[in-house]
Amino acid sequence: MIDLSGRIALVTGASRGIGKAIAAKLAAQGAHVISAARGDNAKAVADEIVAAGGKAEPVALDITEPGACEAAVAGALGRHGRIDILVNNAGITKDQLLLRMKRDDWDAVLATNLTANFVLTQAVLKPMLKQRGGRIVSISSVVGQAGNAGQANYAASKAGIIGFSKAVALEVASRGITVNVVAPGLIDTDMTRAITNSAHEEWASSIPLKRLGSPEDIAAAVCFLASDEASYITGQVLAVNGGMYM
Repeated sequence: MIDLSGRIALVTGASRGIGKAIAAKLAAQGAHVISAARGDNAKAVADEIVAAGGKAEPVALDITEPGACEAAVAGALGRHGRIDILVNNAGITKDQLLLRMKRDDWDAVLATNLTANFVLTQAVLKPMLKQRGGRIVSISSVVGQAGNAGQANYAASKAGIIGFSKAVALEVASRGITVNVVAPGLIDTDMTRAITNSAHEEWASSIPLKRLGSPEDIAAAVCFLASDEASYITGQVLAVNGGMYM
């Protein structure tokens, strides 16, 4: 049984889909969750967690805003004195074939998916080093491992997360901090549900387990990597994709 009682967890992109499921799962295992998203988008998630008996608080955070990530971490430290778990989940897509891709779309995806990961990870490392412990889990993608036409910017950002996490894992392992990655495959979220049923069936047929994953599948992997049960795992990529990329 995973027990995260007393742990302070910061989850970005926690307003819906995978981020919402991660926040709920961490809280269900006893963590106090700081659910972060733009504007008031994370409030409903925090309210749901509290209504279910968990501990949570919302934080308005635009991870691309200069100084915002550092301020969010400083605020959490001021309120709780520590941060035990960071989940870098927030991400965007701006898909287009490379010949037609605008520089602004490249920059926006890299800024949100990769640069903000660097800024937040750097911000939490100092308190984690003082604590001599911590868990950092970042959400990559099967696209970062296998590539996908029309997603050169997204693939680059998600592959970058893997390389970045491995490098940081080497830097901080001696201080009891683990840094790992979860790489989801095709996940059944509100975004993918907007696609037609025939497309869903085609996607599922290409996956050995013959179904799309659920946000809860990803949340379970994150929760494990954030726990004491995964204390000897660092610098790893946990692929949760139903076998579509091995």
